[in-house]
Amino acid sequence: MTSTFLPDKRRGPDVDLPPPAAGPDRGRARRRALHWLTAVGFQVPALVLFGTLVLLPMLFALYASLFRWGGFGMPEDYIGGDNFTRLFQDPVFLGDLWRCLLLVGLSLVLQLPFALALAVALNQKIRGRAVYRMLFFAPYILSEAITGVLFSMIFAPDDGLADHVLGAVGLDGVGGQWFADPSTVMATLFLVMTWKYFGFHMMLYLAGLQSIPAELTEAALIDGAGPWQRFRNITLPLLAPTLRISVFLSVIGSIQLFDLVWVVTAGGPDHHSETMAVTMFQYGFKRYQVGYASAISVAMFGISLVFALAYQRFVLRRDLQGATTTMRGGGGS
Repeated sequence: MTSTFLPDKRRGPDVDLPPPAAGPDRGRARRRALHWLTAVGFQVPALVLFGTLVLLPMLFALYASLFRWGGFGMPEDYIGGDNFTRLFQDPVFLGDLWRCLLLVGLSLVLQLPFALALAVALNQKIRGRAVYRMLFFAPYILSEAITGVLFSMIFAPDDGLADHVLGAVGLDGVGGQWFADPSTVMATLFLVMTWKYFGFHMMLYLAGLQSIPAELTEAALIDGAGPWQRFRNITLPLLAPTLRISVFLSVIGSIQLFDLVWVVTAGGPDHHSETMAVTMFQYGFKRYQVGYASAISVAMFGISLVFALAYQRFVLRRDLQGATTTMRGGGGS
């Protein structure tokens, strides 16, 4: 018995169908690749500059710190960690650390509160406040070299402006060797630093104050809160992120302070106003002990890095988390 194959009429004729079109997937992959190439194209110049101007010098400084090197030719006299051992036994460098801590403490106790008080005052509705803001911010615009020369003339011994003013009010014996006396050089130098940098922090605080909603202050006024209560319970908590950034910049600036000190005192008298950066410059470009100067630069970088990481971890963490949450929320809206 033979069987005959009968096609299933319900299926219809067999037809070779083409494979599914790959157009949408291919276009999506092309767009993804183009987006990736665009991102890389924007980042490569910045990465090249960072590697050339920051990363390579840092690595070379670390390499040079392991040698006894005068700065000519390539380092050859390998001494390992002897430069770092010498560093933390050097009374000059240890004095630099102490002066750095002193400047940080004075900035936190005197300079930043002074800038905050001025910012609060200039945030009020007073006549001519724009002019006052400009005048107080103007010193920050000047270069450190100009500021140093200016105050070198103001505090010049015997015939400086400071001595003449003190003499005019009957305080002839107060003035003298402002920058040449070990007992007064750091106080005078801090006065110059405050004049130079307080305007920057004042502007930071003003920007933070103007971001505080006026409705909160008005509600506190209606509730009968006084000026100090409004400042303590409203202004200070809402200004806290700006204050934390200001403290961070002030500490890092004190660690890396160089040009203003170099122009005014060059670290004198007898190392009493030297900072770590000034000591590094002295050893590297005056005494040609570049290996030891490189060790100082590595120590400065290490101190700055440890402080920055610790400050971010324990102080700025909530601010950074809040900013990230805000950005994600804004991106999803």
